[in-house]
Formats: sequence, structure tokens, C-alpha cells
Amino acid sequence: MKTLREVKIGSTVKVKKLYGEGAVKRRIMDMGITKGVEIYVRKVAPLGDPIEVTVRGYELSLRKADAEKIEVE
Repeated sequence: MKTLREVKIGSTVKVKKLYGEGAVKRRIMDMGITKGVEIYVRKVAPLGDPIEVTVRGYELSLRKADAEKIEVE
């Protein structure tokens, strides 16, 4: 299983599955990250948190903890 946290900068991946319970999963989905959507990893902060991605045409910053809940291919 490969998560969004493990993706290298400059890569584009497709969401395979979302993990998490209740409010956490709902928040990720409300940001536009759903199964099948493509995510481009733009950059990672110097200390590794957060990760900046482009999803559905807009920039989004995700915590590493949230990125671990997104399985990609």
C-alpha cells in the first residue's frame, strides 16, 4: 500500500482508497479528495509537514497525518 505521504515531489498519482473514520474522512472528502481523482505533489515543507498538492485545479496543503490516510496508485 502506497500513501500520499510517500509520493515524491513532482509526481502525479490517482487516489485508490481513503482511510479514516467519521469526521476525518469527511474532511478529506470535503477538500475534493475522492476515489479516482488525480493529485499532483507540488512541494513539501522543509521539516516535512505540510505537503502542498494540486487537486481539481487548486492548491491544497495537507498534514502528514492526513496524507497517510490516502492510498494512491
